[in-house]
Amino acid sequence: MKTVNESITRVRHAVRFIKQSPSRLLRFKKCVSDEKIVSKKLLCLDVPTRWNSTYLMLSAAISLESSFERYAEEYPHYTVDLCEREGKGIPESEDWNSVKTFSEYLQTFYGLTNRVSGSLYVTSNLFFHELINVVVLLKELTSSDDPDMCLMACKMKEKYEKYWGDPEKINLMIFVVVVLDPRYKFDYVEWMLTEIYDVITASVLARNVKDILSALFVEYRILPPTDVVREQVSSTKDDTQSTTSHKKVEVLKSKYKKHKCELNGEAKIELNKFLEEDAEEEDDDSDILGWWKFNSARFPTMGRMARDVLAVPISTVASESAFSTGGRVLDNFRSSLNPVVVQGLVCNQNWLRAGPFQGVEECLEEVELLEEVSYSCPLVLYYGYQTRMILT
Repeated sequence: MKTVNESITRVRHAVRFIKQSPSRLLRFKKCVSDEKIVSKKLLCLDVPTRWNSTYLMLSAAISLESSFERYAEEYPHYTVDLCEREGKGIPESEDWNSVKTFSEYLQTFYGLTNRVSGSLYVTSNLFFHELINVVVLLKELTSSDDPDMCLMACKMKEKYEKYWGDPEKINLMIFVVVVLDPRYKFDYVEWMLTEIYDVITASVLARNVKDILSALFVEYRILPPTDVVREQVSSTKDDTQSTTSHKKVEVLKSKYKKHKCELNGEAKIELNKFLEEDAEEEDDDSDILGWWKFNSARFPTMGRMARDVLAVPISTVASESAFSTGGRVLDNFRSSLNPVVVQGLVCNQNWLRAGPFQGVEECLEEVELLEEVSYSCPLVLYYGYQTRMILT
């Protein structure tokens, strides 16, 4: 990764140079205007240890590539300063090509993290597809002609095999939830497994998925209906003895249903009917929750399964927290801090919030209000900045 790292370093130094002073930034914005670039992305400096911030920096810089070239032509001290002080020089065409390739692959993982971290839509049925995208990407990278990208992919593949190479360590619910998606079902999962695993591993996984799906269906089949459970809960306040007796009857009924299922396998009729039906047409606007709401009358047991399984989020951590706290440390006033200082600020912030001192967040809100009026009063800007540096 030496070549890629050098290219990223040149871009990073170029961004830092431009953002070090308002006058340089204004000149750069003029170059953007002269190049007639229509982009809402702004230059941002990354934290080298945070890959997501590096991706955002590269993404913004790539969209403004021609502006960097124009800036070098109109302001020679930019080239001289980067060559003498930093020793890396300005980004050349080879550097831009290198970071474009690198950024393209980082974008896949950045988008994946954002998609599975959503909280306003179903995410459990997305993870399997994202996993396949990662596998396809790693296969493409490992066969790349670029030795740097190939080396990076090999190291990433080792990590992938550690978590996903052994079928005994995989949570099979990520496959079951795809089977419950009417657009894919079991045939899709079975075929995809053969594409990302060897034949033996794929067959073992497919058999395990089918077994756990059948077992899960039987368990939901023998459970009392939802309305009975609600009736039991509501009647508890009125007649405890009657509710206890009613529960015992329901337990006996459940045992009988399970015994009947084991004898003649009638419990799998609904499951087989669902799996044998043709898959729905795939559409970007498809609403899986709406489909199950509409078809729960036809597949009552499967509908109860889908309701519970689809409600499980893949990640309970917001995407910005999953990445890092870098975005809350680096702002417009501290965009050129070195990694050591950033690490110190993060540690201090953590200690303050974990210690006996309270009210840090409230103080930050007051500081932010002061910063809003800082442009009308330079003195407020100065003291507001100093206070924020101490508190965060």
